[in-house]
Amino acid sequence: MDALLTALAEPARWRLVNLLAERPRSVGVLAQLTQARQPQTTKHLQILERAGVVVSRRSGQRRIYALQPAALRDLAGGLSRLADAAEQAGDVLAAYDSYGRSVQAERLAAQESGWADGRSFRFLRSLPGRPGLVWRHLTEPSLLARWWTPDDLRVSELVFEARPGGRIVQEYRDAEDADGSEPVVGRAEGVVDEVRPGERLAYRLSPLLPEGGPAFTAHVDLALRSTGAGTELDMRYRITDSTVDSADFVAGIEIGFGQSLDKLTAAVAADRHDSTDSTDSTDRTDARSAK
Repeated sequence: MDALLTALAEPARWRLVNLLAERPRSVGVLAQLTQARQPQTTKHLQILERAGVVVSRRSGQRRIYALQPAALRDLAGGLSRLADAAEQAGDVLAAYDSYGRSVQAERLAAQESGWADGRSFRFLRSLPGRPGLVWRHLTEPSLLARWWTPDDLRVSELVFEARPGGRIVQEYRDAEDADGSEPVVGRAEGVVDEVRPGERLAYRLSPLLPEGGPAFTAHVDLALRSTGAGTELDMRYRITDSTVDSADFVAGIEIGFGQSLDKLTAAVAADRHDSTDSTDSTDRTDARSAK
């Protein structure tokens, strides 16, 4: 397939393929029709023959070339399979396109510092686990790392000190960057403001620009409410201190946090059997002791 694509990628060879699709032709006639020199035409045809696109036969003093339809059908089939795979990844492509539109709009809006101050977002999720289990996924670094990034990223460094004044560090990389050789995709630093285990968590978090300064400050407030089926999570996200260079970050908030919370829902569902009454009571006892 690689040899076939390489052979067809050259415009002059593609023109020869189009001419041979009409009928077999000699090297001399093909050179005339393409207004090229015969040695150049011969070289192109030899490349196409090695790739299986054409075959040739000597007839007297002439060499006649003919197209091999099977090779093109194989290529068409491969391209069709790629298109099918892309269609099956429709949600991913839709998110990519949506983020692109959002980036464009936010860049146009980011004319001066403070341009996004007061912007707020709200996310609601019904989680299939008791508040104690949900709380652990919101505050324990090993569990946070399972969900606290969008779909195409992974956590590479994470600090979350679940106490008032506690430090937060979140660094993330491309999910497929297994050895960490690619540049860090993003980093955020912040501080915990309020901790009421199983009930409420509030913190400030600032994504960092490439030069190290904060893009903006996110004020995040998560409220948990126990239900008969699990836990209702109400997450509120408010922006202050926005800089002109924060547009790309702001553009990704709604999509990124939506994907992260979908991953949280799945993670809690996978661990829901670990949620017990003792988990809730233990969380509360530990929190009172910490205070």
